[in-house]
Amino acid sequence: MRRLAAVFVALAMMLAGHMPARAQSTAPPPNFIPPPSTRPIPPLGIYALGSIGCAAGAPILGTVILGRALTMSEAYHSTFGCLLGPPGWLIADWLMSLPGAEPPQPPQPPQPPRRVTSANHVTLPPRGALFVRNEILLEVDAGADARLTALARRLNLTRLETQDFTLTGRSLQRWRINGNRSVVATLNAIGNAGVAAAAQANYFYGLPQQAAAATNSGTQYVVPKLHLTEAHRITTGTDVIVAVIDSKIDAKHSDLAGVIAGENDVVGTAAPAHMHGTAMAGAIAAHSKLIGVAPKVRLLAVRAFSGTSEGAQGTTFNILKGLDWAASRDARIVNMSFAGPTDPMLRDMIARAHAHGMVLIAAVGNAGPRSPPLYPAAYPEVIGVTATDADDKLLPVANRGAYVAVAAPGVDILADAPEEKYQITTGTSVATAHVTGVVALMLAREPTLTPDQVRRRLIASARPVPGARRDAGAGVIDALRAIEAR
Repeated sequence: MRRLAAVFVALAMMLAGHMPARAQSTAPPPNFIPPPSTRPIPPLGIYALGSIGCAAGAPILGTVILGRALTMSEAYHSTFGCLLGPPGWLIADWLMSLPGAEPPQPPQPPQPPRRVTSANHVTLPPRGALFVRNEILLEVDAGADARLTALARRLNLTRLETQDFTLTGRSLQRWRINGNRSVVATLNAIGNAGVAAAAQANYFYGLPQQAAAATNSGTQYVVPKLHLTEAHRITTGTDVIVAVIDSKIDAKHSDLAGVIAGENDVVGTAAPAHMHGTAMAGAIAAHSKLIGVAPKVRLLAVRAFSGTSEGAQGTTFNILKGLDWAASRDARIVNMSFAGPTDPMLRDMIARAHAHGMVLIAAVGNAGPRSPPLYPAAYPEVIGVTATDADDKLLPVANRGAYVAVAAPGVDILADAPEEKYQITTGTSVATAHVTGVVALMLAREPTLTPDQVRRRLIASARPVPGARRDAGAGVIDALRAIEAR
C-alpha cells in the first residue's frame, strides 16, 4: 500500500504542475471584499478530480459489493483502472510482479481427518492409520436397506456379520469388499449414496509391549515400588469386576486360578494362550508365585486380539464387541493395553461406557516421543498410562502428550506367561495393567466412586517425578496413597 500512496503523491504533483499559478499581488487594503471567482475548472482538472474520486471510492465500493476485504491485486486494478483506464491495469500487473507485493499468508491450521458427508457420517481413515484392507463397517439408515442392497451389488460387497450393541443402541454391519476397489473409494461411494448413518474402516490396534524374554526366576520390584504389602493389609480388590480386552489369557495358569469370572472369544478362531494377555491378567491378579496388584478381583477375559506374540492385532469391530460384552457383565474397570488410530465408532462406545460408570484405562503407546496421540488412551474419558522403570525413569519409547495421566512400573517387569512359565516384559501395556489393579483396590474400598472421581484421586495421589508433565503425567502411582486418598 506504500507504493499506492507514492503513486497518488506523484499524480498530485503532476496535476499541480498543469494548474494555472496565481499572480503575485500586494496585500489588499483593509475591508476589501474579493469578487466571487467565475473562472471555470479546466477539462484536465475535471478529469483529475473524477479519476481521484473514482480511485478512492472503487476499493470501498468493491469491498461492500463482495462482502470482504479486497486483495492487493484487486485494489491495484480498481485504483489504476480509474486513474488511467486500461493502461492502469498493466501498471497494476507490473506492481504485483515485484517482490513482496503480496503480504505473507498466515500458517494454515492442521486439517482434520478426511471426511465425506452427505446426510450421513462417513469417515475416511486418517493418513498412516492401519486398517483391514478389504472391510468396512456400516450403520444403516432406517429404511435404506433396499438401497443398500442395490449399492452392495453394484460395489461387489458381501455382508459378513451384523451386531447389535447394548451400550450404544446401534446395530453395526461388517462388510467385505470383493475385487480391487479400495476402502476409501468404497466409503466415498457409500457417502454419495446416502444409505449409511455411519461408515468407516475397520481399524487395526496393536499391543504396545516389547518382546518378552522367558525366565523362571526374578524379583518383583513392583511390590515395594507400589507399596503393595501395606495396601493389601487394607484391601485386595475383592470381587471388583475387571475386564481385560486383549489376546487370549491362559486361564489355567496357577497365578490366575479362581479369578477368571468369565471368558469371551470375539475373534472366534482357535488359538493357544498368548504371552501378552496372560501377562496383563497376571499383573492385575496374580496370587501364587507372583503378587498381582489386586489379587482378589474377578477377571473377565476378552479375547479380541490374535496373532503371534510380536504381531498380535485387534480390530475395531472385535474391540467393540468385547467392550459391549464387558458392560453386559457389569465390569467396573476395563483394561485396554492396546493402541491405535482415532476411531469414531470406538470413540462413541468409549463415551457411552464412561457414562455407564465404567473406569477405562489404556496404554499411551510405545511409538516414541514424536508420535501423534494414540487411542483410546487419548480420549478424554480414558486414563492414559505411560511406563517407568525401577528408578522412576520414563520408558524412552513411550508416547508423550497432555493425555498422559499417570505413570506406572513398566520396564523389566516379571510377569506370567502361558503354560506355567514366566517372562520379563517391558512397555506401557503392563504399566496400564498395574494402574488397573490400583483402581480395583480403590473401588473395593469405596465402590461408589465415579470414573471422574477415580481419575482425580489417582492423579492427586501419584508421586511426581522429574520431567515435563506431558511425559509422565502426574507421576508414578502408589497403591497405598491411592486407596487412602480422599
